[in-house]
Amino acid sequence: MYKDILMPIDLGDENSWRAASVCIEYAKAFGSTVHVVTVVPDFGMSIVGSFFPQDFEKKALDQARERLHEWVSKHMPKEIKVQHVVGHGAAYEEILRLSEEIDCDLIVMASHRPKAEDYLIGPNSARVVRHANCSVLVVRN
Repeated sequence: MYKDILMPIDLGDENSWRAASVCIEYAKAFGSTVHVVTVVPDFGMSIVGSFFPQDFEKKALDQARERLHEWVSKHMPKEIKVQHVVGHGAAYEEILRLSEEIDCDLIVMASHRPKAEDYLIGPNSARVVRHANCSVLVVRN
């Protein structure tokens, strides 16, 4: 039923890892490939980038890729087929872009308890739910 599952995680926020157990269950049940995604934010305005060394973004992406491989080897069972993906930009935009690029059947992601500002701005998970072209399973804490 689910051939390709996209699982976004924030390597710096252990709460986002809660989705892994649910994702693993689905992957085992359906023989799915899990595309584990982490997103490195960009600078936003180009003037902000001028305050950082020239190779800062490349180093950040390389470090994220290394940390993602470490996370997968520690948290994902060996029998699950995993693809490591490092995105770059706004988290929800990259998740949506990658879900279409991969043509995934399901996105499994964690959500946090909303704060007051989340009702005005909207967290990444809410934006993904609203705009994804596939099913989204949000794992609450």
